[in-house]
Amino acid sequence: MIYRLLALNIDGTLLQSNGRLHKSTKEAVEYVREKGIYVTLVTSRSFQSAKKVAKALKIDSVLITHRGGYVAKELERPVLERRISEDITFEIVRLLEGFQCQIRLVHEKYSLANKLKINNNLLAKTVVNSGDPLHYPHQFVDSISDTIMDEPISPPKVEVYFEQKNDLEDAKKAIEGMFSEVDLLKLTDYRMEIVPRGVSKLTGLLFLGQQLGIKRNEIVAIGDAIDDLEMIEAVGLGVAMGNAPIEVKKAADWITRSNNQQGVGYMVKEHFRKQQPIEFLRKMNIIR
Repeated sequence: MIYRLLALNIDGTLLQSNGRLHKSTKEAVEYVREKGIYVTLVTSRSFQSAKKVAKALKIDSVLITHRGGYVAKELERPVLERRISEDITFEIVRLLEGFQCQIRLVHEKYSLANKLKINNNLLAKTVVNSGDPLHYPHQFVDSISDTIMDEPISPPKVEVYFEQKNDLEDAKKAIEGMFSEVDLLKLTDYRMEIVPRGVSKLTGLLFLGQQLGIKRNEIVAIGDAIDDLEMIEAVGLGVAMGNAPIEVKKAADWITRSNNQQGVGYMVKEHFRKQQPIEFLRKMNIIR
C-alpha cells in the first residue's frame, strides 16, 4: 500500500515525557516529508500550541486541533471550525459549576477558566501542564458563567477537571441527557472534554484528506491516547505507541515503541523506507 499522509498526535506520541522532541523524531518527520508525504498534527491542544510544535518540526501544514474542532494552517483562516454555541456553552457551564471542578473554555485565541484550589496532586499537575505556549493567554475568573453572561463565548472545546470520580460520572450523565448538541469524551477518571456533536480527531483528519484528495486507506495515523483510538482504527495504517493503553493497542494495525524510546522514528524507519517518493510514483504512473 502507498501512503500519502502521516497524521501525528503530539502529547505521548511526538513528545517525550519531559515534553521535548527527540532529534530522531525531527529527522523522521523530515524524512517522510522529503518523500512527498503530507505530514499533519492531530491533537486535542489549542491551535497556537500545535503551531508551536509544527514550527519545531519545520512543517507548514494544515493542523487538526481542538480534537478536530479547529482545522487550520493560519490562526485567522480556519478551513474548518466547529463550535459549541454561546447559549449551550453558558448552560453547560452553569451545570458544571455545581460540581467541584475546574472548567476551561478553550478558544483558539485564549482560554477562560474558573479559579479553583485543586487538592488532587496528579490532577493539579495535569491542569498546570496544559501544553499551551506562554504566549497563549489564560484568564482565570471567579465565575465563568458571570463572565460569559456579559461576554459570550463559543469555544471549539471545553475541558473539565474533577476532584472526585463520582462527580465526573454524574456530570457526564447529566450533560449527555440534556444536551444533544455536544459529544463527551472521558479521558481519565478525573478529566473529560466536551466538543460539538460529531467532532473528533477522525472527522477532522478525514476532512483534511478529502481536501487534499487523499483516501482514507492512504493515511497513516500514530497516537497513544483514548481520543486517538477511533482515528487509529479507521485509517489505512493505524499505529499505537508503546505507551498507549491496551484499548488503543488493540485497535491498531501496528504497535511501535514508546514515546521515550523514539517510537515515531522507529515506525517511520520500518515502514516508509520501502516506499518510493510520491513524485517518482507519479512519474511512473503508479499513482495520479
